[in-house]
Amino acid sequence: MIKVTKFDGNTIVINADMIETVECTPDTVISLTTKNKILVKESIDEVIAKVLEYKQQVHKFPEQSGSNN
Repeated sequence: MIKVTKFDGNTIVINADMIETVECTPDTVISLTTKNKILVKESIDEVIAKVLEYKQQVHKFPEQSGSNN
C-alpha cells in the first residue's frame, strides 16, 4: 500500500499491486487494474519510489538473531 495525495488535498492509500500505469498528462494519473483513474499531486518519479519502497518492505526477509547451530 502506498500513500498519495489527491488534488483536493486528501491523502489516500492505494494498493501498489493494483497499479497498471502511471502517466504525466502533465498531471500525474495513476490507472488501476480496476480501470479507475486517480489524479495525484506526486510526480511519476515519486510514485515509482513509493512503489519500490513498498515492494522492498514486502519482500524483506526478517533478520535472524542467534546461531542456528
